[in-house]
Amino acid sequence: MNLATLSLLVDIIEAGNLSRASVRLGVSRASVSQRLNQLERELGQQLLRRTTRQIEPTELGWKLYEHGRAMRQELLAASESVSSLGRGLQGTVRLSVPSGYGQLAMSAWLTEFMQLYPGVTLEVVFDNDIEDLMAGAVDFAMRVMAEPPASLVARNMGPVHYVACAAPALVREHGMPHSLAELHQVPLITSNLTGQKLRLAGHRVGRSAELRIKPRLMSANFYFLRDAILQGLGVGVVPDYMVREPLQRGELVQLPFAPGSLNFLSTNKYLLYMPTRYQTKAIATLVDFLLEKAGRQGGLPAPA
Repeated sequence: MNLATLSLLVDIIEAGNLSRASVRLGVSRASVSQRLNQLERELGQQLLRRTTRQIEPTELGWKLYEHGRAMRQELLAASESVSSLGRGLQGTVRLSVPSGYGQLAMSAWLTEFMQLYPGVTLEVVFDNDIEDLMAGAVDFAMRVMAEPPASLVARNMGPVHYVACAAPALVREHGMPHSLAELHQVPLITSNLTGQKLRLAGHRVGRSAELRIKPRLMSANFYFLRDAILQGLGVGVVPDYMVREPLQRGELVQLPFAPGSLNFLSTNKYLLYMPTRYQTKAIATLVDFLLEKAGRQGGLPAPA
């Protein structure tokens, strides 16, 4: 047994099955299966219990996995120390960020990071899928969600608060709603999920089981929603980061809802990564940099 065979076992267990391991390693599934069978014959014991879709390590399989993972991470750390000797921060970091928050807030942060560390290369994917992280296609991901998956390490970047806002022209035409219960008086612009939450929250603010809202536009694309709000097509109920700058410039006005009225819509921003994956200095530095940036970013002031 050597580090290469132990590393193969680590890749298989972390991938979850032989097919995903073969994709990660860039070899055929038959080759992975053959090398695993050879290792088990050498040891004279079964390391993985196989089904058609997944694998389950035996007790010995788990022990060897822990040893293999520790050895591989020590080797990667040593290799990184040698390659970076006498040079600044080096390496490639692959990350995935959501289209809305990623483009509005994180784009500027990522370009600033590249200016600070010219030896680091970034590969940035803009999407909302978690599978790219699970499959090893990226080193870490930033996601907006209520609760992170229990199988991942989650670094909290702070809450995402929602605001109700509108263009001044729309307020002049329809009046200024002062509460959730008054949203039925105006056309509403929000995401599908937020619209569902607003309707289900109706029992908190009135007799009806639903808020009698009139959605004029619902979409998962927050850029599209923001443009419609700016054009005066309706009152927007959206994450504060999407409308922070238009509100500060006076292009939109924040509706004077009572403090905490939209708290039930709040979620969190998380940096997510696999607990078993080795973090290079470049990855760890970028993670800390993004957490610091998010910590400095304040929320919107409360409406007057």
